[in-house]
This record gives sequence, structure tokens and C-alpha cells, in this order.
Amino acid sequence: MTTAARATKPQPGTGPAIAAILVISAAATLFLLWLIYVHPALDVSGKELTFLPGLNALLNGCAATAIVAGYRFIRARRIAAHRRAMITAFWFSTLFLVSYVGNYALHGESHYPGHSLIRIVYLTILVSHILLSMVALPLVLVTFFFSLSGRIPMHRKVARWTFPIWLYVSVTGVIVYAMLAAAKG
Repeated sequence: MTTAARATKPQPGTGPAIAAILVISAAATLFLLWLIYVHPALDVSGKELTFLPGLNALLNGCAATAIVAGYRFIRARRIAAHRRAMITAFWFSTLFLVSYVGNYALHGESHYPGHSLIRIVYLTILVSHILLSMVALPLVLVTFFFSLSGRIPMHRKVARWTFPIWLYVSVTGVIVYAMLAAAKG
């Protein structure tokens, strides 16, 4: 069997692992939707842990930086450096998610003030950010699964989609924070 044939042939354990990743991703997404749109804020006054939105933006920015570094390392065929950068990006994104959950549990949803054209731009970026973040989570996990299980041809195929989506979500997270912070003055 050729290398190309082996790369496309499903390997044992792939199906259940992918199914588990999809179930975990769906559960996480449903939890976040419940937290954001149903769960009442614990700190209605908004006086506790007010640094969390800024921390979220910082973590997103760090994740984006690590993603770009990982991309540059793999283009230069520096595989060990690529792996370290992507694991770093994963940890920054994980810390972001923990901080994000804490922020929403405490403060609830933030609303953009006013009704200007900038608000429409903000909401457009926010909606694309939210929708693509739902796609990014399972893609990142699947990409890591293929890499860590040695399925490098599949890792490459999935990473071609994961990279731009994960980067977009990380960068737009910073942009959404900056636009909201600027609008609130």
C-alpha cells in the first residue's frame, strides 16, 4: 500500500476519537450558550474582577502570536519549534476559555452602546467571531489529535482549515474587546 493510500485510509481508533471530540465540543458550546444567554450574572454591579475582559483580550493576542509563530516554524520545517508554539497557543486559548467563562459567569453579556455604523461593524465581527469559535474548538482538538497520534498527513489536511479559523477567532477576540472598550470610553 502506498503512503498516500495509507494517509487516506481511516486508522483504528480515529472514528471514536473524532466522535468524542465532537461531543465534547458540542457540550462546551451548549454550556457557553447557556452561560451567556440564560445564566444570570453573579456580579450585576460589575465591580468584581473587572480586569477579566482585558485579560481575555491579552490571552487571545498571545494565542494569535503563538499561532503565527507556529505557522512560520512549520513553513521553515522547524517541527519541534512548531509543536512548542502550537502547544503554547493551545494553552493560551485554554486559559482564555477559563477566563471567558469566569467573566460571563460574573458579568453576563456586554452590549455595545449606541446605534452607529461602528456598532454594525462591531456586531458583524462579533457574530463571525462567535460562529467561527464554535467551529474552531473541534478543529483545534482534531488537529491536535492527528498530530499527537502521529497521523501527520491528516494533521496537515485539517490544519489547513484550523490555522486561518483559529487565528481569525483569536484576532477578532482582541478586536471585539478593543471596539467595546473604546465605545464605553
